[in-house]
Order: sequence, then structure tokens, then C-alpha cells
Amino acid sequence: MLRHRFSTEDFHRMYEAGILPEDARVELVEGEIANMSPIGKKHAYVLNTLVDLLSPLRGQAVLSIQNPLVLGPFTEVYPDLALLKPPRTRYRDRLPEGEDVLLLVEVADTSLDYDLNVKVPLYARAGVPEVWVVDLARDRVHVFRKPAGEGYGEREALEEGELKVLGLNIPVKEVLP
Repeated sequence: MLRHRFSTEDFHRMYEAGILPEDARVELVEGEIANMSPIGKKHAYVLNTLVDLLSPLRGQAVLSIQNPLVLGPFTEVYPDLALLKPPRTRYRDRLPEGEDVLLLVEVADTSLDYDLNVKVPLYARAGVPEVWVVDLARDRVHVFRKPAGEGYGEREALEEGELKVLGLNIPVKEVLP
């Protein structure tokens, strides 16, 4: 079967032309358009909780919620939450890229396998220094640090303890529903 690989430029043109509706829940992964999982109650609750818990970092980071992140010419994803390097004005005329990210968070209800096996390797390849995947099914947070090729040099699954970012300590239990 012959496949056409779309670029991020093609992806944006499809939105502009109305081929992809503005509210389409899709992302571009290595040239292929992928459907995103719907957002359920637990997912929304955890994302709102994370926004509250990370809000003290205002000024140290730009808090970006479910916005585009370009990871190369054929990949544009929509992580649940990203802490980006400030100032926010640096993103006025361009979308953030992997090198702009301080922390990415994915909240996984039904998307755990996709997040761990597709998105985390993409983030590692793009040099994202730290990724948290909140596993709603097993009440834990998978933490990935030190990107190296397709993976991360450090990885752990936390059910308790603290998550640390930019000098802020967040109890794992506060993140989980």
C-alpha cells in the first residue's frame, strides 16, 4: 500500500482549507494523522489539578495547555501540558519545538500504551528533558529524564513521593484523582 506522508506545513494547510475541522482532535505523528483519545472526567480533573499545582512557576516557565508542539518537519503533537522556556513572547510568531520544553505532561486514561510507546520516544528524540505520564488506570506517574536517542536514561513509576520541577515539589498523591 502506498502512503502519503504529510509535513507540518501540509497539516496546517489542511486546517486552513477546512479539510480538517478546527475542533478535530488529531495530531501529526511522523507524517501520519492520528486521532487523539477523548478527554474524560478524570483526565480533565487531573489536568486542571496540574495547572493549579504548577501555577507558582509563572514567570519561570510558560504554562501551555493542549497546544501544538512541533517535533520535526513531520510531527506536531498536542501534549496535555507543557512547561516552556520563557518569555511567552518568543512563541508569538512560531510554535514551540522540543528545545523550548522544560517539562511535558501527558494524562493517560485510555492512551497509556500510545503515550509510552509512541509519544515518549518522540519526546526523547526531540530532546525534551523531562516527561511525566500520569497513568490514571494504575494511579501512578511515569517519570522520564535524560533523553538519549529513542528513550530516556532515567525512568521511574511513582505511586507516592514527590515530583520536582524548577524547585517546586508536588506530592504525587495530589496529582492523582
